[in-house]
Amino acid sequence: MQAFVKTRRAPGGEIQTVPDPRPADDEVLLEVRAASICGTDVHIWDWNPWAEARVKRLPMILGHEVTGEVVEVGKRVKRVAVGDHVSAETHVTDGTCYLCRTGRMHICENVQVLGVDRNGIFAERAVIPEVNAWKNDPGLDYALASIQEPLGSAVHAVLPEENIEDLAGKSVLVTGCGPIGLLAIAVVRTFGARTVVATEVNPVRAELAQRMGADLVLDPTVEPDRLTARIRERTEEQGVDVALEMSGHPGSLRTVFDALSPGGRVSLLGLFSREVPLNFDDAVIFRAARVYGIFGRRLFETWYTVKGLLASAAFREKMAQIITHRVPISELGRAMELIESMQAAKVSLTPRW
Repeated sequence: MQAFVKTRRAPGGEIQTVPDPRPADDEVLLEVRAASICGTDVHIWDWNPWAEARVKRLPMILGHEVTGEVVEVGKRVKRVAVGDHVSAETHVTDGTCYLCRTGRMHICENVQVLGVDRNGIFAERAVIPEVNAWKNDPGLDYALASIQEPLGSAVHAVLPEENIEDLAGKSVLVTGCGPIGLLAIAVVRTFGARTVVATEVNPVRAELAQRMGADLVLDPTVEPDRLTARIRERTEEQGVDVALEMSGHPGSLRTVFDALSPGGRVSLLGLFSREVPLNFDDAVIFRAARVYGIFGRRLFETWYTVKGLLASAAFREKMAQIITHRVPISELGRAMELIESMQAAKVSLTPRW
């Protein structure tokens, strides 16, 4: 089959003819119907310092956000059948470590991520464990089905644990309107947030943030000294109840705590390329802030919330707007350029080789 393979510890990747994958006894084989590009894929494509430190295995098939049709199942597979339309939970857990056995599979000690630690899905076909196959409504658009994984990350950031307080009537700040930040805006609006403020430097994404439901979108490079004041003005000087940091920018980290109401909560999902100084006394302790690190999705509670959101035609229509480009997977390099030149928000890859 054809696949996009990372062969060298350097920028780029290449199409190669590789052996057809065969499912193990507990795996399913997918015919890829749609894939999408994640920020992690961009890091690995560019081979930046994060990728150099994180990726241990090469050569490796890239990619992890996918939907496909099951064409073969292993002999121990029971829940998934040939012909099912499925998306992939991209974090493959061992199921036996302390964290998995105590209900915290999303932070498994030995997690392997598709396209990072093991072969991914930018290919004609891919294998995933049965437990990672999430069955979809056959009528769900393939492009939307392939971005359930980042939608799940957005949901996890908004609802980081069970029994978290209701968002109805609350004020929310989202710093960084990449695909997950945009989806988070749509999620908090759906859950009843009263006021949503976002920060974003890219005009394409800023405009999409408004479409997703942001009341105010601020460019943090314009009057940066007044950024926190402008956020507080929009929240009647109270600060925000919830802040979602999605950018990984050091300045945004300071913004979320400066703009946070005492007793508020922060979800940190953006990855920082270096150590970031923070005055914990003022930012966290004296503010009585609750801080959550967000990694992946809660398995599999978050997926059921995603399923509920996608049952709404209005939510699906809003979600579809973040897919700004659909590109044949054979033109992955061009798709990466669209993202890095800030022309695209989310790029869906169609299975044309």
